[in-house]
Amino acid sequence: MENINWSLAAPLIVLQLILVIAAFISLVKQENTNGPKWVWALIILFITTIGPILYFVIGRKSD
Repeated sequence: MENINWSLAAPLIVLQLILVIAAFISLVKQENTNGPKWVWALIILFITTIGPILYFVIGRKSD
């Protein structure tokens, strides 16, 4: 079993968590999205790193 270098992994985990939280907050505050909100919530939650980025790039609808 390999040892995880937590000094390298911890900042990446924290950044991922911040990105997911920011995407969820934006999703809740956004009135209209490109597609159903529940689908974007699943994408943000289950597609690590890319999901929140996809939401910010194509999911948010500019009014």
